[in-house]
Amino acid sequence: MTMLVNTGVNSADMHTIPDRVRDLEQLGINSVSVGETQHNPFLPLMLVAEHTERMQFATSVAIAFPRVPHITANLAWDLSNYSGGRFVLGLGTQVKGHNERRFSVPWAPPGPHLRDYINCMRAIWDSWQNGTKPAYEGEYYQYKLTSPFFNPGPIEHPDIKVIVSAVNPFNARLAGEVCDGIAIHGFSTFKYIQEVLIPAVHDGAGRAGKNPAELQIRGGGMLATGRNEEEVDAARQVVKRRISFYGSTRSYSNVMKLHGWDDEAALLHRMSIDGQWDDMVDVITDEMVEEFAVVGTWDVIAGKMREKYAGINTQISFEVDPQNPDEEEQIKEIVAELKTIPTVGEATSS
Repeated sequence: MTMLVNTGVNSADMHTIPDRVRDLEQLGINSVSVGETQHNPFLPLMLVAEHTERMQFATSVAIAFPRVPHITANLAWDLSNYSGGRFVLGLGTQVKGHNERRFSVPWAPPGPHLRDYINCMRAIWDSWQNGTKPAYEGEYYQYKLTSPFFNPGPIEHPDIKVIVSAVNPFNARLAGEVCDGIAIHGFSTFKYIQEVLIPAVHDGAGRAGKNPAELQIRGGGMLATGRNEEEVDAARQVVKRRISFYGSTRSYSNVMKLHGWDDEAALLHRMSIDGQWDDMVDVITDEMVEEFAVVGTWDVIAGKMREKYAGINTQISFEVDPQNPDEEEQIKEIVAELKTIPTVGEATSS
């Protein structure tokens, strides 16, 4: 299994996406992803499907609960059909505050809620593909009514891969048990990934009788890289800001706790309540950056990423923005080297 190399696509200006993804495909990038922050994550992916030939693409991630399973199922069905099966559906739960106060969605225990969501969505796909009678009824969702007028019918690539984002062990087990893999949250140290998340994913796979080597393990950790040390230092500051932002969220406190950073997590939370977003960066030490991120110039970054990701992931992220033909060639070499990193499947089978 070849390690896939992913790059995020900025969806702020969709006019730029066609040229951007064509260039990325030429650089050897295997996959692109769009998150749900300031813009809808699905619309840009239609452009990716239209303007690439081989590249996978994914929502990384779409927030599940503001959309009912039928809506998400429909979006995924159309993207898979149009792209020839290159679409991966990445889902996340978001935290209670955002669901209730940003999306106006009632909150429920997110793990069982997400399990029901995915099972309902797969029942919908089975109905469309195989003509099975709508008969799904779960704790939160149901699918018991349709008609030919509302049924899109079978497609050539109905096996849509579903991955879920996870920071806590429950959702990581869920990813292994009922999904095709996990999108490890960027706010995960490599120690936390190896000691907490991956064992939980394998536990979930074991419960379902799956081979863990066949699951997708995507993302995890952060990256601070650049052409020279000055750019690396600037990237390190960006990483510090990201760590301070996520570290202020109590739902993510277990990551900090594993390293003994309980006091720092509590301080970040208090500062966030007071709106001290800029000052929060000063709480983040260089030691924290080294635990959360791979740090180094383009000349050494592939080797450092190998040390962190070998035998763990099936896909890693590498953000690229070459400015001239020489840099394009260097990026191609880095991407080619990243693809040789042993994946979790290779490590498990050896």
